[in-house]
Amino acid sequence: MPTVTADALRRIGCAFFEALGCRPADARIIADHLVQSNLYGHDSHGVVLMPMYARAVREEQRVDPQAVPEVAREHPCTAVVDANHGFGQVGATFATEILIQKAQQYGVASVSLRNTSHIGRVAAYPLMVAEAGLIGLIFVNAGRMGFQVAPFGGIDGRLGTNPLAFAAPRRADAPFLVDMTSSTVADGKIFLAANKGTPLPEGWIVDAAGNPSTAPEDYFGDPRGAVLPLGGPLGHKGFALSLIMEICGGGLSGQGMSQGDMRVMSNGVHITAYDIAQFTDKEDFYRELEALISHVKSSRTAPGVEEIVVPGEPEYRSERERSQAGIPIDDTTWEKICAAARDMGLDTTTWKLC
Repeated sequence: MPTVTADALRRIGCAFFEALGCRPADARIIADHLVQSNLYGHDSHGVVLMPMYARAVREEQRVDPQAVPEVAREHPCTAVVDANHGFGQVGATFATEILIQKAQQYGVASVSLRNTSHIGRVAAYPLMVAEAGLIGLIFVNAGRMGFQVAPFGGIDGRLGTNPLAFAAPRRADAPFLVDMTSSTVADGKIFLAANKGTPLPEGWIVDAAGNPSTAPEDYFGDPRGAVLPLGGPLGHKGFALSLIMEICGGGLSGQGMSQGDMRVMSNGVHITAYDIAQFTDKEDFYRELEALISHVKSSRTAPGVEEIVVPGEPEYRSERERSQAGIPIDDTTWEKICAAARDMGLDTTTWKLC
């Protein structure tokens, strides 16, 4: 299992996406996004996706690496961005930059994104908003595709994993950050387990007959299994959240809501930003947020629990650790990346991993 420094992985990523036909600036956006996902410990949304992205461009021809996102509809506090079937990270970054500008001017703004490919780790975009001193909230669906997640009480995949993320700035610390799917798990984690040859935790998936399973192949097989909605016996809550993602992410973007249509693969995205100072004194907000976090952390811990961590802390700790020790890449993922690179004419023997 190779261990690669973040800088080396960014260089490899940039070369990979430029070879796919991306402009250098766009290649950097995509590579930075994937490597940051690995740094945060979200390997399911990191460089493991590079071979799949390459297939989407070269074989499936559903992603245009030269596409330029553009504003399709705009009002003072809103916009709809059309990514023109380009890379999701490029379109979503463009949309978020517009969002920040509008929210800073008008106090609240919402921007939707359509005709995009997979936008990656959705928390990256509210985090951009929080780093600009605003609160960010994002809803994402899979357009009309939706086939991975069973509705509560069902066994057939009828919805996407439909993530949401939220970020709020803190005065002297990294932003408070929530990153979650409305399903029990993102299917990228199932793909990663398949690469590693490891079983899944109980309660993640059912097989095609609706039986609980821990085998990744039962999810990817033919017929397919399904991911379960978030919440286990209370999965009606994850199911309800998923439908909110459909209505806001798919409906407000114009990308559409789940219908099992496999012809178009695009996230539907809706992201909102709030300028704190338009609602309350910003220093008061910071004081209240720090008091909240301190209050929560002051609880006695349950047996076997060393400390209470708030959302975002695991990611930031992983980033510090992996920035020093490097990013581990499982052998199957690494070989797939190298094979895809060689297919594009890149000489992987020259890659330096540090």
